[in-house]
Amino acid sequence: MVQCEMCGAETQSPNTVKIEGAELQVCADCAEFGTEVKTQETTTTSTKYSTNKSGTSSSTGSSTTGGSGGSSGRRRDLYDEMEELAEDYDDRIRNARESRDLMQEELADQINEKVSLIRKLEHGDILPSDEVQSKLEGHFDISLTAATESGDEEWDSGDSDSGLTLGDMVERKD
Repeated sequence: MVQCEMCGAETQSPNTVKIEGAELQVCADCAEFGTEVKTQETTTTSTKYSTNKSGTSSSTGSSTTGGSGGSSGRRRDLYDEMEELAEDYDDRIRNARESRDLMQEELADQINEKVSLIRKLEHGDILPSDEVQSKLEGHFDISLTAATESGDEEWDSGDSDSGLTLGDMVERKD
């Protein structure tokens, strides 16, 4: 008997299902929350802590051929595509408004927003919504996003054949 990785129920035949990007072994009741993943049968019993080499290669093979993986081998993440708001967005808005000799009321009228919103944005009390951010960027021809640095590069191992894992680096205190 295997335990469902979602609800904890004991099940004779778990289904491999992808739920929000994670492949889980779930019972029939929880299988409806995701999409079924077609895997090659390599072992009769599979656990999430399996270290079987053939099980690892079949799961990576199914993730890249499943349509969501792509040719790069790295799974797409929603946050990779998002641009971060600059820390000084409030100063950028205020400086752009003042450089055009506009009052907060005039800017609010021009971009069809409330004066209180402009005031809160310039004080850094709130973050602009995507819509307001695009209005301000288009109106002033400025960018409110931070310069994208390649900070994620330090986390990318680049080659999956390096053989090192977190377990290789950690010393246990037993």
